Amino acid sequence: MQIASIRTKKVQNAWAMYDWANSVYSLVITSTIFPVYYNSVTKGINDSGIVDFFGFSMINTVLYSYSISFSFLIIALISPILSGIADASGKKLQFMKFFAYLGSLACIGLFFFDGNNLEFGIICSVLASIGYAGSIVFYNAYLPEISDQNEYDHLSAKGFALGYIGSVILLIFNLLMITFPEWFGLSDESFAPRFSFLITGIWWAGFSQIPFKLLPKNLFNKQIKREFLVKGYYEIRKVFNEIKQIKVMSRFLASFFFYSMGVQTVMYLAATFGDKELGLPGDQLIITILIIQIVAIFGSFLFAYVSKKLGNKISLVIMVFIWTGICGAAYYVYTVYEFFALAFVVGLVMGGIQAISRSTFTKLIPKETTDHASYFSFYDVTEKIAIVLGTFSYGFIEQITGNMRNSAVSLGIFFMVGLGFLLLVSIPKKGLEIQNEM
Repeated sequence: MQIASIRTKKVQNAWAMYDWANSVYSLVITSTIFPVYYNSVTKGINDSGIVDFFGFSMINTVLYSYSISFSFLIIALISPILSGIADASGKKLQFMKFFAYLGSLACIGLFFFDGNNLEFGIICSVLASIGYAGSIVFYNAYLPEISDQNEYDHLSAKGFALGYIGSVILLIFNLLMITFPEWFGLSDESFAPRFSFLITGIWWAGFSQIPFKLLPKNLFNKQIKREFLVKGYYEIRKVFNEIKQIKVMSRFLASFFFYSMGVQTVMYLAATFGDKELGLPGDQLIITILIIQIVAIFGSFLFAYVSKKLGNKISLVIMVFIWTGICGAAYYVYTVYEFFALAFVVGLVMGGIQAISRSTFTKLIPKETTDHASYFSFYDVTEKIAIVLGTFSYGFIEQITGNMRNSAVSLGIFFMVGLGFLLLVSIPKKGLEIQNEM
């Protein structure tokens, strides 16, 4: 298959639709309904929040933070191997399908979680997280193959925007079902949130069929060889050595690592903060996340425009600076309107920093390489380890201080370190050539 033949609007739109398909997991399961439902069914004895997990007693929200950390630790350990195999054997699409189906089926499994089977619920949530993160490795690796460099920023932002739009549509439906169960003939209050997990899995698997049908299976006609597993390790080592020699890429990844510790932790635990520290009811928490998602749609394109006019570095510096302020402000938030206002600012920079980070890294991949999945594995592993450390530190600080506000403030340190590395980065307007950057 010729590269030019897949760099069409049809293929690009199909690629972006995977964001539409899987972002419902990120919104419904990780950010809104599941954390609120989880907290409500795991109050523990006398609403103490202490739960028993495989014989270990701990605070329910700390367990949730640790479960997120564990899931991303697993994917951080296996994604370099998987992406190396994918590049060596030309099976990106097959791996993407496997993880997408794993995640969607795990979401469906959460329909059967009622609080009495805590271990089952945590296992399903961990598998869903692994499925989501694993599929993203291979999804991102398609970006430089289906588009030209001058299309990276816009196409990356388009994917995130579609993800926000699709997830908001499903979340609104779920919110109506939870708030007005009588409209849907529901009498069991627990059924509506559990049903939202079921339809999230169906949505994810169903809409994934669009990119699965149109994305190329083996663009560079790589042949599967018996030693492809060893080849996967070789590719990872080769890319690692290349990245060490490319200062602009290694510095960007260092910056990305630290500010992602903050960004991803906020995304995963904002609803838990609102529920536990502010005592906001579930519907207000969901509305808060809706605000974030809707604003994020505009934020993605706003900072794509800023990047076009001022460059990716300036765009990222502005966003990281704003994120630092968000962490400080979170300590002083006590009312629902203050939480709404903070959510608006979070949404403004959340979509932008994800989209521009992805497109910036894409620009830094040497033009000569065809091992895009291996390069993106480093990008994704960096993000996953950041999530592991960010969510773990968030839960650990809450555990030792008894106050989640201290956890929120600590995230500001990660952003400041990320900003320091970012200021050292000189992002080229054109793609890198290995021989010029070694």
